[in-house]
Amino acid sequence: MARPRIVIVGGGFAGYHCARRLSRLSRGQFDITLVNPTDYFLYLPLLPQVTGGLLDPRRVTVSIPATLPHVGLRLGQVRGIDLDARRVEYVDLEDRSGNVGYDRLVIAVGSVNRLLPVPGIDDYAHGFRGIPEALYLRDHLVRQIELAEAADDPHERAARLTFVVAGAGYTGTEVLAHGERMTRSLLRSRPALAGERCRWLLVDTADRVLPGLDPRLSAATARVLRRRGVDIRLGTSVQKATADGIQLSDASFVATRTLAWCVGVRPDPLVEGVHLPTRDGRLVVDEYLSVPGHPEVFACGDAAAVEDVTMPGKLTPMTAQHAERQGKLVAINIAAEYGRAARRTYEHHDLGFVVDLAGVNAAANPFGVPLSGLPAAAVTGGYHLLSLPANRVRVTVDWLLGAFSMRQFVQLGLIRSGEVPLDSAMPEYPSRRR
Repeated sequence: MARPRIVIVGGGFAGYHCARRLSRLSRGQFDITLVNPTDYFLYLPLLPQVTGGLLDPRRVTVSIPATLPHVGLRLGQVRGIDLDARRVEYVDLEDRSGNVGYDRLVIAVGSVNRLLPVPGIDDYAHGFRGIPEALYLRDHLVRQIELAEAADDPHERAARLTFVVAGAGYTGTEVLAHGERMTRSLLRSRPALAGERCRWLLVDTADRVLPGLDPRLSAATARVLRRRGVDIRLGTSVQKATADGIQLSDASFVATRTLAWCVGVRPDPLVEGVHLPTRDGRLVVDEYLSVPGHPEVFACGDAAAVEDVTMPGKLTPMTAQHAERQGKLVAINIAAEYGRAARRTYEHHDLGFVVDLAGVNAAANPFGVPLSGLPAAAVTGGYHLLSLPANRVRVTVDWLLGAFSMRQFVQLGLIRSGEVPLDSAMPEYPSRRR
């Protein structure tokens, strides 16, 4: 008999861990194909450390061919799913069309930047969803320091030394924490900027930093950031972005050349194109994470509207914790259909959260115990090392080198502004920009 064909769309937390678990359960009896734009799984929680110059970008990427040897990889962007023909259509890196048939399909396409109708955002803001954005932002921060050093106009110098992050959730807070630490260190190495200081602003419409966390952790995080001189503007939003700065809802204008857009995420646009029922933009699934009316189709991670059993009536948040566990559950339930596991429903109680604030600062609540400072930093580092599927030794070495030696901050010039569009998760393939 032909081996069952399992196709997984997306290699993020949900898709990667689904493929990994399914590969182990199948014992070579399934034909597993993963369709993804890159040949790596990105460990997104450590991406701010790439921008901060602490980690090499290769440390936060996990090779799919090396770690999933029994999973076939199709490099490409999925352009459509034919549910009747059971076929996934994609475009590869050289703009060639391809397709792959399936017996079981897993939609795990993840999410992209959440956009708001704010004038100028598309032109002057940049998101933070992948390696290109992280490398671009690191180059950009270095460039602003260097241009400020060369500026004769004090107003231009002040604007270039002012950095704004929109969004005080996990991503925005960590990006700001590592960016602030990096620019402060870089400023000390520039004699021409002696006496100057970088100004960082964190803007959010919420009433506290990290609104999804325990209020005690939010308060501890805000204290750390304010001690570093961060200007936290809560209950405030970006009304307009221009080449010279941003207009805020509190009627103030901030002269700046940097706006990092971290206001949240939305499901990948592919979800809308599947033409299946959605809830809050995410595919409706049952307790087994299969799509009602299409038992051969499963969805997990940010693409799926999964009921949160701990909070009836609400959906599980779009976090790595849920995505990873949902991906593993889908693998189990697919294997169960072929007699290799027992079918299960999704139920997960959060074990806690960690927020990296750079250096020896962090906020964490493992098993509901709120921690801050060095203990939280130790828990945060340990959590990431345990969660990384690979590269643990290299990450540890980079951390040690960063703690006891000066980091090298130079512009690499690899990523240009036009290659990190705010309205997508990944840049378009080079052939599609010609």
